[in-house]
Amino acid sequence: MSDGERLIIKRDGYPSPGDIVIGTVTRVMDFGAFVSLDEYERKEGMVHISEVAPGWIKDIRDHVKKGQKVICKVLSVNPKRGHIDLSIKDVTERQRREKLQEWKNELKAFKWLEIIGEKLKLEREELVKIGKKLVKKFDSVYDAFVESAYEGYEVLAKFVGEDFARGMAEIARENIKPSRVKVRGYFELKSFEGDGVERIKKALGKAYDATRKFQNVDVEIDYVGAPRYRVVLEADDYKVAERALKSVVDNVLKTMKRLGGEGNFVREHIG
Repeated sequence: MSDGERLIIKRDGYPSPGDIVIGTVTRVMDFGAFVSLDEYERKEGMVHISEVAPGWIKDIRDHVKKGQKVICKVLSVNPKRGHIDLSIKDVTERQRREKLQEWKNELKAFKWLEIIGEKLKLEREELVKIGKKLVKKFDSVYDAFVESAYEGYEVLAKFVGEDFARGMAEIARENIKPSRVKVRGYFELKSFEGDGVERIKKALGKAYDATRKFQNVDVEIDYVGAPRYRVVLEADDYKVAERALKSVVDNVLKTMKRLGGEGNFVREHIG
C-alpha cells in the first residue's frame, strides 16, 4: 500500500442475503452491471438488468455507468462459485440515505485511524490489522469510535492496545456527540372526585420529581385526550432511560392511587 493511498478497511468473507451494500460499477453489459463491493475484500457482485430499475429497461446504460457509486441489496450469495446477486431497484430511499451516511461515517473513521497511526508512528499494515479487529468486534470502525465516546477508552484497549485506544477515545470525544435516546408511553389516569383534574395534575407532577435523581434525564408530559397523558423521557443511554421511566411510572401510579384515583401505564415501542 503506497503512502499516498487512502486507508480503507475492507471486510473479509461475504455479505449476507438482505444486506444493504455500497459498491462501484466496474462493467456495464447489455444483460447487467458488475459492481465491486467497496466494503469487502476483492468481492464483486452482479446486478441483472431486471434488478436495475422498476419497469422495462430499453438501455441499461441510461441507468448505470462505469465508475458510478450504487447502493444495492444482496439477493443471494454463492461463496463456492463466488457469485453475489444484487438489486438496485429493491433498495428504498430511506435505506439508500442511511447507507450513504453510514459509509461517509466509516470513511471519516478510517481517516481518524490514519491520524492516530501517524501520531504513534504505525505502519499501514498495522492499521489495517487494527481496523479489521474493530470491524469484527464492533461491526464497523465508526461504531468502535462511538462506543469509546460512550464508554471510554477502556472498552477498546484489549483489542487495539491502551495507547491506540486512548487516541480513539480522544478523537471520539472531539468529533462524536453521543445521541440521546427516548422511551415513551402513556398514562391512563382517572379520578371521580370533584377536584379530579387537580388530583391527576398532582400525580403527574411526581413524574418530574422522579427524574431529579437521574443525571441528564428530561421528561415531557402531554395531554392526549381523556384519560390519556403521553410521557416522553430522554436520556443519554437506554439503561438510564429505562430506570428513570420505571421510577416515573411507579411514582405517578402510587400517587394516583393514594389520591383515590386509578391508573395504568402502557409502553409505546418505537418502530
